[in-house]
Amino acid sequence: MSAPDPRDELVEHLPALRAFAISLTRNPATADDMVQDTIVKAWTNIDKFQAGTNLRAWLFTILRNTFYSSRRKLNREVSDGEGVFTETLSVKPSHDGNLQMTDFKKAFAQLNDEQREALILVGASGFSYDEAAETCGVAVGTIKSRVNRGRARLSELLNLQDDESLELTDNATMAVITASGASPV
Repeated sequence: MSAPDPRDELVEHLPALRAFAISLTRNPATADDMVQDTIVKAWTNIDKFQAGTNLRAWLFTILRNTFYSSRRKLNREVSDGEGVFTETLSVKPSHDGNLQMTDFKKAFAQLNDEQREALILVGASGFSYDEAAETCGVAVGTIKSRVNRGRARLSELLNLQDDESLELTDNATMAVITASGASPV
């Protein structure tokens, strides 16, 4: 019996890849392009994937490398630091946590790339510290530090006290803020 073809599993990882790409690029259209590039690269280089290893981590590594390669190429472009253009591309959610989500997005955008990346991998995507460290090519302690500092910075930017939480309905966002990934209040 032959091993299952990893190409059959690619589609199941698309939502997580897109969420990670959006967290890195802060632009849904660019994120979609990056995910497409990632899938094309993975498909083309599927022979380099080691069967029995973590396909999701392999895909996230390709996406991460694609992001940083594109950043190096685009150093001369003017960024949308204020998010003015990005705000015109999205529709704000119509749930009770709308204002909190907007505040969260603004605060999250202020984190450095490494902290944002670590929080998405460990918090929202459910990667273990070991998997996140492997994906980023750093030590486990470095990932733990980035996650801890990122959460502390988010709490500071959102003016949250230790006993406070945001009223968000998105469990992935709550997982980014809290170490336990607790459900929203």
